[in-house]
Amino acid sequence: MNSLRSKLAQPQALLLLVAGLLLFPALLTNLGLLALYGDEGIRAQVAMEMDISGNLISPTLFGELYYNKPPLYNWLLLALFKLTGRTDEFMVRLPTVIFLLAYVATIYFIVKKHLQPNNHSPQSAIRNPQSAILNALAFLTCGRILYYDSMLGLIDTSFSWVIYGMFMVIYSQGEKEKYGRLFVGAYFLAAVGFMLKALPAVVFLGVALLTYFIWTKKWRKLFSLAHLGGMAVFGALVGSYYALYAQQNGISKLLGIMFDESAKRTFVEHGVGKTVLHLFTFPFEMLYHFLPWTLLAVYFFRKNVFAQIRANRFVTWNALVLMTTILPYWASVEVYPRYLLMHVPLLFTVLLFLHQKNKEAGTAMLRWIEGIFQVGCWALLGACFVPLFVEKFAQQPNLYPKVAFLAISTAALIWCYRNWQAQRMLVFTIVLLVGRIGMNWFIVPTRIAADFNNEVRKTTLAATEKIGNTPIFIYKNSLGFQPVTGYYFTRETGSILKKQFAGHFDPNNFYLMDTTQYTRQHDVVAKVRLMWQHGELAVVKIK
Repeated sequence: MNSLRSKLAQPQALLLLVAGLLLFPALLTNLGLLALYGDEGIRAQVAMEMDISGNLISPTLFGELYYNKPPLYNWLLLALFKLTGRTDEFMVRLPTVIFLLAYVATIYFIVKKHLQPNNHSPQSAIRNPQSAILNALAFLTCGRILYYDSMLGLIDTSFSWVIYGMFMVIYSQGEKEKYGRLFVGAYFLAAVGFMLKALPAVVFLGVALLTYFIWTKKWRKLFSLAHLGGMAVFGALVGSYYALYAQQNGISKLLGIMFDESAKRTFVEHGVGKTVLHLFTFPFEMLYHFLPWTLLAVYFFRKNVFAQIRANRFVTWNALVLMTTILPYWASVEVYPRYLLMHVPLLFTVLLFLHQKNKEAGTAMLRWIEGIFQVGCWALLGACFVPLFVEKFAQQPNLYPKVAFLAISTAALIWCYRNWQAQRMLVFTIVLLVGRIGMNWFIVPTRIAADFNNEVRKTTLAATEKIGNTPIFIYKNSLGFQPVTGYYFTRETGSILKKQFAGHFDPNNFYLMDTTQYTRQHDVVAKVRLMWQHGELAVVKIK
């Protein structure tokens, strides 16, 4: 007991306890409150259709073969649905939180293992025990992840976790000269990544292997039996699934769409002009989306910065694999920030290493960064009182206790930031977690009125109450590509929402019809709003 008290009396241990206590309310509060958005509907719809059809090999969307993504994420989502008996928005998004926490833990253990004093360059390693903790929490609390991607039920977090793990397996086993383990481990993780998102996993694998073996001047290992063994692992895992798939559906169309999906975001689709413009704007977009920690990029303007990076092999590897594997996205016009999540911890490892170097030297840049972060803390403290004066926030339940918690917590953290200089960056990560809790309490609930997806959910659920368990079909091409609408109909009716183009239109069935496009006689039962162009469909019975 005395030992526990003494540990908690230490600033770092106390801050870690606070971070742990805030982590789950920050990530889980109101996670399922808003309606699904965009690709979330695809992930959930495909998983539910697998369950209804009983076919786990051939993914479908609206009853038609779905080619764009392999099925691994849908299997995982379906397993969670079956385990919990729930298919609501919270369960659709929960895997993202689970994979995010696993990703954060992986970053912590990798950095703790490799970014320590060693026999090769003890003078260049980070001796601060916060290094691994701060790397992990910086990834979790960067703006794009904490305030956006952690709230969506998409593939990208799980895929990025797997690819980051692959990068680290290549480095850790290569440094031990365990090349059999390197190739088997890397190809195994690439196979998992392929079953999540297809060809990008192969691209990352190939580039990362070339980067490592050219860097270490051991490129002949690429032509070894160990490499063939890794290929065999990949072929066995991926090939076994696609052999089963080919027996059911053939394979040629799937392969064509798989390559189209990978090429459609490049200059092939968008042309040279937009591609050249993107080459200049991409670095600034990346810095923006992953604020505030990308502010540490200012350290690149110091002298001898690249010599400092080269002095530490692990930091050098992070920098090299970042520069080489990000090139496909740098050259691709249509890139969303969530596609880059495997690169973020690589960048942050380099930036936080440079931050520690500046901390040891007591540079003016360090004081500038810490000053900006302190301003951010004070800004959040001011924002804590905004709900008292904005009507849409003031209507939330338990207004005063929530404001008091946010304000007192932030004020206490500002005191810690000012007085515990050695732990300032760790304190700042907790400030960001408090900000996410405030967002969950006040901003997320107010989005219901402003987000049109919630209107889609509201009208769709109202329509299903009228039709009960009676099957509903799509009249010809009325629905277009609206996976969120499909998700809510399938979730509530327990049947796959399929298109019907011809044949007998049963007057006892219900149909989703675009009455502005089709003129067949019908009786309108309900109206459903659509996200696409904020349109509307009618639920009808055909005469």
